[in-house]
Amino acid sequence: MSRVGTKPIPIPEKVQVTVTEDNTVTVEGPNGELQKQFHPAMLISVNDGQVVVERPSEQRQHKALHGLTRSLLANMIQGVTEGFEKRLELQGVGYRAETDGRNLRLRVGYSHDVVIQTPEGLEIVVEGNSNIIVRGLDKQAVGQLAADIRAVRPVGPYWAKGTRWSGIKYIDEQLRRKPGKQAKIGIE
Repeated sequence: MSRVGTKPIPIPEKVQVTVTEDNTVTVEGPNGELQKQFHPAMLISVNDGQVVVERPSEQRQHKALHGLTRSLLANMIQGVTEGFEKRLELQGVGYRAETDGRNLRLRVGYSHDVVIQTPEGLEIVVEGNSNIIVRGLDKQAVGQLAADIRAVRPVGPYWAKGTRWSGIKYIDEQLRRKPGKQAKIGIE
């Protein structure tokens, strides 16, 4: 039995949830509107200020879809009320970020600037020269854009200049350090 899927999702006061016959759920809130179509086997209903997700059988696929559907619906409700954000940090000599209209321009040690287009519904804010904040209503879209930005110059596991890493990393990311080729094992 899915422990996540059986929990009902409470609907806040200023949020409206509508479910159509083809399992398309529309969530409207103070920050905007999200719409998503779910698997036709899942039974989604709105009762007494709660969204309830039920599965038709105990098949393995239905069990997996049960928890997934409930989590996606909870993220949609949280997105239209609070929104989501990911924070990234640039570290390196001369590394900087700036916004150019709706685009993000990164200078991260390449011979050219890297320009990243901001998709509709998302917002990129640069604090100082080295902190990037990605905001939006859709959790998946925010995470994907943050991952695309990080993939431009990910932080490697070896030491950089001095004791600082160089690259783009999440603010709360824990990095693993490796000794590099200078550290020889068993030879003194």
